[in-house]
Amino acid sequence: MRIPIAALIGLIFTFAYFFVAIFAPWIAPYSMAEVVSRDVWLPPSSEFLLGTDNLGRDLLSRMIYGGRTTIFIATAATILSFTTGSILGFLAAVLGGWADQAMSRFVDLIMSIPSLIFALVVLSVMPVTVPVLIVVMGLLDSTRVYRLARAVAVDINVMDYVEAAKLRGEGRGWIIFREILPNALSPLIAEMGLRFIFMVLFVSTLSFLGLGVQPPQADWGGIVKENADGIVYGIGAALYPAVAIATLAISVNLVADWILNRTTSLKGGRG
Repeated sequence: MRIPIAALIGLIFTFAYFFVAIFAPWIAPYSMAEVVSRDVWLPPSSEFLLGTDNLGRDLLSRMIYGGRTTIFIATAATILSFTTGSILGFLAAVLGGWADQAMSRFVDLIMSIPSLIFALVVLSVMPVTVPVLIVVMGLLDSTRVYRLARAVAVDINVMDYVEAAKLRGEGRGWIIFREILPNALSPLIAEMGLRFIFMVLFVSTLSFLGLGVQPPQADWGGIVKENADGIVYGIGAALYPAVAIATLAISVNLVADWILNRTTSLKGGRG
């Protein structure tokens, strides 16, 4: 199997980010919150490869642990979003009638409120912890997955092989997981890459606004916020996490595009 150069680059960078995130405690030279210098915003050196941050902590270690937190939250929220949104979207398409209308109108109501504003309101009255962040982000984003899953499932639900399964007496569970899901994977996989990127940007934005990952835990958005004042003095500590977010987003997008090109939308059945 020949992999295009763009997809190969995306795979390498994506794998590298996830590898570092998984093995962060063994890769980072210092602990996440350890103050290693009395001097703040030191330039890169042999001792501190990316310099120090606004409190004298090793910036490379903060970046590694921050990447671990950002990727974990984004991955967990994406899984929750797709699990919830896909199942409900498929169910709405199979049920049809008033159930479909009720679910779709409720989703429209939620989507009419900007996700960031909705999340800020919810998080302002709840304890901001990692599990809460994952649930809030995942459920808010599941509305978009629901719309895609339902749209795809409505087209698949009227195809001959689905009608044949219904005539055989198969239940809704069989129709959803054995007939619709395998033939809806292509657009869902492509969308999953985009939603993961959105989750990375979402959690980074929340942290930058102070309602995301809380200190002393690190994530890329929080590192940008902590070191933003240094930009005025020509210190680039806040740029490293920004570059990391951008390269991860581009890499995942390249991989998602390649996967989409290798699969076929709305296959003509399992046979």
